Amino acid sequence: MWKWMMSMAALVTGLAIVSGCATAPTSAEGKAAQSRDVNTALTQAKVQDPSLQAFLDRAYGYAIFPSVGKGAAGVGGAYGKGEVFERGKKIGYCDLSQATIGLALGGQSFTEIIAFENKAALDDFRNGSLKFAAQASATALKAGTSENAKFTDGVSVLTANPEGLMGEASIGGQTFSFQPL
Repeated sequence: MWKWMMSMAALVTGLAIVSGCATAPTSAEGKAAQSRDVNTALTQAKVQDPSLQAFLDRAYGYAIFPSVGKGAAGVGGAYGKGEVFERGKKIGYCDLSQATIGLALGGQSFTEIIAFENKAALDDFRNGSLKFAAQASATALKAGTSENAKFTDGVSVLTANPEGLMGEASIGGQTFSFQPL
């Protein structure tokens, strides 16, 4: 059973990779649109939690995925594109892929913000070493959440603006890719 579950998770991840998901937009218009989406998502997240900007200012860097789409019917997956910032300055583009297996049904989209406590954590993200396993958890943004956000192994994950409905008790993980400007 475990081998079957891992095979299905690998299949979902492989499908996301084969589908031609590029980390950086290929055109100037695409890059401008993605930057607008990131800025809009960040603005909306700051409305949900006005302390978010102070938290991001304390972080060494962060990645913002304005719209992560997630869906499952037993086997699931998620994908999102975003931008990476170091000390408040955009340094590149990123994407995330997620595969899950278990009791899951539905679909949703949300904004994901990954904050890096130090240069080492950001470097792990840049070189593809950062992966989130089943035990990783994200904190939903609401007023004051960022003031109390904690880093675990140099990383803190926040989510905002959820839409859709998803019931889930599954295992899986997120992987990331990075492309410098």
